Amino acid sequence: MFKIVSKQKLAPKEFDFWVEAPRIAAHAKAGQFVVLRVDDNGERIPLTIADYDKDKGLIRLIFQVVGKTTAAMSTLSAGDCLRDISGPLGTPSEIENYGTVMMVGGGVGIAALYPIIKALKGAGNKVVTILGGRTSSLVIMKDECRKYSDELIVTTDDGSEGMRGVVTEAMKMVVERGDKVDRCWCIGPSIMMKFGTKAAKELGLPIWVSLNPLMVDGTGMCGCCRVTVDGKIFFACVDGPEFDGHKVNWDEFMSRLRQYKDEEKISMEKFEAEVGEQTWL
Repeated sequence: MFKIVSKQKLAPKEFDFWVEAPRIAAHAKAGQFVVLRVDDNGERIPLTIADYDKDKGLIRLIFQVVGKTTAAMSTLSAGDCLRDISGPLGTPSEIENYGTVMMVGGGVGIAALYPIIKALKGAGNKVVTILGGRTSSLVIMKDECRKYSDELIVTTDDGSEGMRGVVTEAMKMVVERGDKVDRCWCIGPSIMMKFGTKAAKELGLPIWVSLNPLMVDGTGMCGCCRVTVDGKIFFACVDGPEFDGHKVNWDEFMSRLRQYKDEEKISMEKFEAEVGEQTWL
């Protein structure tokens, strides 16, 4: 059992947990994730390690309610426990002093981007961070990302904060004003990563993305998380989750994400009928 020591609601449907997991915290690195179960009857889901405190033995999990399991998780409080957490899993981010790095994040993907920003700044890079969302309240972790960024640019679809528009427009602005970008990361909704990669190609930038396919065991045994990269099959749980965005088969990846939408909808409707008030909204 893994005790939740704090809970915060960051935005509608987005929650922030710090959880006691000393052995995971001791080994965690930027870019890695865990697989967890909420209870004995729960499914296994992957969540990125958004931060960790080795001294206190804590890991940070930030998640968005997208289905039954994350909805059930959102109803827990500080003092409650998660049944199982396995990790750290996945290949860590490649952290070096590249020079200038452009970090692009959207939605709950900002939580996955944050530890990479922190590690790259610690390695001596100049960090230009671009965070985007539909509206200001959905752009999470701005102050934390700003702490480890030389520049923070916020974009919102409705213009409620920062630049009016999407993250790809900010990417182009940074390059067109004369900044030499040596490497780029883009983490967020799959459609954002697809178009972020397209923009990076137009701008001549190498780009890394973090793929979030359907996943079960997290060790490469089930094959559920297979993705096609450079025409070859890889397992995101062991070969990733980070891949060269220019080589990802985005159409196949996004199609596979929709594979169980009908079943997920039925499961969520049953759960909502059981719990009543939707506290995650």
